[in-house]
Amino acid sequence: MNTAELLVKCLENEGVKYVFGLPGEENMEVLESLKDSSIQFITTRHEQGAAFMADVYGRLTGKAGVCLSTLGPGATNLMTGVADANLDGAPLVAITGQVGTDRMHIESHQYLDLVAMFSPVTKWNAQIVRPSITPEIVRKAFKLAQTEKPGAVHIDLPENIASMAVEGQPLNRDRREKIYCAYQSMNEAASAISKAVNPLILVGNGALRANASEAVTEFATQLNIPVANTFMGKGAIPYTHPLSLWTTGLQQRDFISCAFDKADLVIAIGYDLIEYSPKKWNPKGTIPIIHVGANAAEIDSSYIPIAEIVGDISDSLHEILRRSDRTGKPDPYGVKLRSEIRQDYERYANDDGFPIKPQKIIYDLRQVMGPEDIVISDVGAHKMWMARHYHCDRPNTCLISNGFAAMGIAIPGAIAAKFVNPELKVVAVTGDGGFMMNCQELETALRVGTPFVTLIFNDGGYGLIEWKQEDQFGSSSFIKFGNPDFVKFAESMGLKGYRVQAATDLVPILKEALASEVPVVIDCPVDYRENARFSQRAGGLCCPI
Repeated sequence: MNTAELLVKCLENEGVKYVFGLPGEENMEVLESLKDSSIQFITTRHEQGAAFMADVYGRLTGKAGVCLSTLGPGATNLMTGVADANLDGAPLVAITGQVGTDRMHIESHQYLDLVAMFSPVTKWNAQIVRPSITPEIVRKAFKLAQTEKPGAVHIDLPENIASMAVEGQPLNRDRREKIYCAYQSMNEAASAISKAVNPLILVGNGALRANASEAVTEFATQLNIPVANTFMGKGAIPYTHPLSLWTTGLQQRDFISCAFDKADLVIAIGYDLIEYSPKKWNPKGTIPIIHVGANAAEIDSSYIPIAEIVGDISDSLHEILRRSDRTGKPDPYGVKLRSEIRQDYERYANDDGFPIKPQKIIYDLRQVMGPEDIVISDVGAHKMWMARHYHCDRPNTCLISNGFAAMGIAIPGAIAAKFVNPELKVVAVTGDGGFMMNCQELETALRVGTPFVTLIFNDGGYGLIEWKQEDQFGSSSFIKFGNPDFVKFAESMGLKGYRVQAATDLVPILKEALASEVPVVIDCPVDYRENARFSQRAGGLCCPI
């Protein structure tokens, strides 16, 4: 047995089902070892796509997704997806090939110090310098990647080490026991909640990672406290729940900003500052905060908790609930606010304008998707509308890259989502800019049999940057580009393509596309004049009394 074969045995021991990546000279030993493995190697068209697939696989399963590249340009291509997983809290293990240790000390073809290069975008990384340490490195990599807060880890394997003979076995996986919070902290939190008049719950991605959505819903319901979720906390409480205020996190004021203005206590559950800066909702640092999470609160002048509840989130919420008393309290302000938010959403239900308003596209998409079906949002102007208007009944049914906010994630992410949940409908929602960054992975989708729908918001430019330029300078520049015929593009790859030509087209096209057995591309012209209109409304927003 050589080192590469031992490495693959260790991956099998970790429960790895898929490795996403590209073949190269310096990772050939690993690829050869995967041939007789229970692990399926998914050959992608670009290393960035492979890393995004591993990223989304990790988000949906809680188990580290694995991606593989060769050295040099293969490894640098991998980095964007690795960084995305690390900042967004997705467990991922990246493996790179490397030159032999016998030529690292000299100027060498395609050699880069990959351990140094990956260090800023991973929780930990290491090079296998001796075959015998392979089991320890792999076990540590998966343990760190999957331990809260999850993230990316990198393993570098020189080609001469990969081919060396070795004896060894994978290490046993250790069990992770629950961590419970101190009673004193829970008593402090319960006391503050009992006294608050207008408390507000802010729930983030950590609650989803902890499978705490049921606990969050029960906590909010029993105490009658409204809930706002971050972009990455969608589905922590069903959007149909009367206490759900839907999504916060836009950089401009919105109805939910009014709830924060009125709040005399914010209970942050599984909230990570990278999801939505507290300086946006607590700029003066005057709102009292209770922090509930698996880890201690990050330091920020606008986020100084009066009580920190560090431990298992579901257990913590149950214990705080048991100690809290809100009997006789009037409905908080957020309960009154919900009707305003709902009315704003429903006003686009019958809009027949064309090009289609982004609110209408998303409203129609929500109507055809089931409560467990999955959408993956790319990054761009459409992401802001998806965050605001696509509402979720269940956790992890709308994935948005928001910590790193990397364009190009939607199509590779949809492939991974189909691997995890082949029975569900999956839609990649993207702008025309983001689509062109990783559209080559549609060939991968067809080849590996993962049919999903790609819905393109087509405006012929980088719409989000145009929006920001218009807000800041009153004009835009350098944001327009041309596009191919997306229908012909899809058909040339053996896919199906549709073009929306009227607002009434979208729902029937979506229904037909979602029933297809091959990947589908839908070209949908979008009216991004709504961006400026929203900015104008936000600037003059008057909070309901």
